[in-house]
Amino acid sequence: MSRVSTQSVRLAATAAGLAAIAACTPPAPPPPPPPPPPPPAVVIPPKPLPPGGATASMTIPLMGANGIRQTVNANLTPSQTTWNLRSALNVAALNCLKPQYAGILPAYKGFLETHARKLSATNRALQSEFRQKYGPTYRDVQDAYMTQVYNYFALPPALDDFCAASLAVATELPKTSKEDIDLYASTALPRIEGVFENFFRAYEQYRVNLTAWNAQYGPPTVTTTVQGYTNPLDPNTPVAPGTSPVGTMPATQPVVVAGQSQAPVDLPPAAAASGSLPTSGPIFRSGEIVQKTDDASKPK
Repeated sequence: MSRVSTQSVRLAATAAGLAAIAACTPPAPPPPPPPPPPPPAVVIPPKPLPPGGATASMTIPLMGANGIRQTVNANLTPSQTTWNLRSALNVAALNCLKPQYAGILPAYKGFLETHARKLSATNRALQSEFRQKYGPTYRDVQDAYMTQVYNYFALPPALDDFCAASLAVATELPKTSKEDIDLYASTALPRIEGVFENFFRAYEQYRVNLTAWNAQYGPPTVTTTVQGYTNPLDPNTPVAPGTSPVGTMPATQPVVVAGQSQAPVDLPPAAAASGSLPTSGPIFRSGEIVQKTDDASKPK
């Protein structure tokens, strides 16, 4: 056998051996899978905030079984309705000081002058209602209730909407005849009251939204009080001797209004002026707008 043939045989044998060895070697493992993508970033929505810049915990009047929220304007007598409208406009005249609300003050003053006799008669009727129900202590009950009325209308988170509604009412006053003031009050006061109902509903929705947010993103941090006002002239309000049924909503001490002997107060004393309005309670501006005493209304 020639040398070339021998080398060919050797190469063939070597190749065959390598092939046999390769056949016995296990295959290489597959490459590892790529790492999983990072989890998506959790985007936490902003925490719900109270409407109107209100505090995170405040008293909200409850809804009665009759579907009417138990505020100072619930279950009123006709005299209360007219007088509470007067009180609302008084608060508006003293607190709605932005230029767009400038028409409230002159309209309110005109209202006092034009309807002086009717308002004096309403005042006397209101006193009679309290006196008949509460006897010698009626004045304390009436003053406490009227203080709550003024505090209610001066609720800072609802102030802008209250001023807008009061301006709309004030611009209609000159068109209201003396004979129709009670009828007008029965429709105008609910319009102003609607401002506060809207705020209370917005606040209740805020509580719902906050509860859902806390359940997913954080622990509960807010406690909200639900409470109702008490109208002392409501026929369903029980009266115990020597007691006052007026609730314990935030209030300040009443003041006596000059020229109105034994009349409901016009406005509680003003707090010291500050750079920003508080949101945890009412605020009042200094000064009073007093209804002139009508000679015809004086006791004879």
